[in-house]
Amino acid sequence: METVTQLTNQLVASYAKAGGINHLDGKNLPSKRVVTGITCDLLRLLFPGFFDEKLIHSSEIKVETAALLDAVLGTLGDEIRKALEYQPPEGLAKKDIAHEAQKLTLEFLHSLPRVREILQTDVQAAFDGDPAAASKDEVLVSYPFVEAIAVQRLAHELFIKQVPLIPRIMSEWAHARTGMELHAGAKIGSHFFVDHCTGTVVGETCVIGNHVKMYHGVTLGAKSTAGGQLLKGKKRHPTIEDRVTIYPGATILGGDTVIGAGSTIGGNVFIMDSVQPNSLVIYDGLDMRVLSKADKGAAVDFQI
Repeated sequence: METVTQLTNQLVASYAKAGGINHLDGKNLPSKRVVTGITCDLLRLLFPGFFDEKLIHSSEIKVETAALLDAVLGTLGDEIRKALEYQPPEGLAKKDIAHEAQKLTLEFLHSLPRVREILQTDVQAAFDGDPAAASKDEVLVSYPFVEAIAVQRLAHELFIKQVPLIPRIMSEWAHARTGMELHAGAKIGSHFFVDHCTGTVVGETCVIGNHVKMYHGVTLGAKSTAGGQLLKGKKRHPTIEDRVTIYPGATILGGDTVIGAGSTIGGNVFIMDSVQPNSLVIYDGLDMRVLSKADKGAAVDFQI
């Protein structure tokens, strides 16, 4: 029977042989566990009373908020410092990293009231867009979409400040919890709603306008990633203009692809070219057709 010493020796030998998946003797990385805890605290700050285990009275909200902000300020500041040490921005001296981390943390926390304002529109869109929703309270406490979009909007604030690693850790945590992948880099307008969530993917360079509604299994992706790292920073994912509805299973690909305002994209269509505003795109089982909503005969009311 093998001893712990023998097992240890075998595993340590694999660290030398398969070194690409170790992180030893290098710079300290942000902790996934700590970032997850911070994300949960941020959800409590965004939605007081909805992500807490006890009722918060209005008379206690200032004290509770101050204590939670103070905790997040310290822990998030430490994790951002680690991230900057791992991947320092160009021109940032090592001696200035701690100060920069503190500055970025404060700037991020200053964005929370603004993030709350846009999240209020998302919750309203979810309630207005789902006849099965009994109340906005039900949306907040039970819809996976709320966590997914809240975390994406938080992570996006860090992403645009070029904080390494942490935005992706946050958004992938939400992905694992909700079944929907919203990349931290995606630019998403107000009144956004994804019903059911499961399997929907929104890529890094997507631009989504206001009042956009999507369903499960939608992919807003890239035409090809064969270029690998050479594609970094390039617009690879589609633009969805205002007041677009995208039904389940639709796949829309390409950085040059624009879905025009007011369009409806039917289920299971595959799109790699732009669509004019107020279009109706349907798949009839044999062919994909693009119709104009101005044609009354094309005005189909999709139901799922």
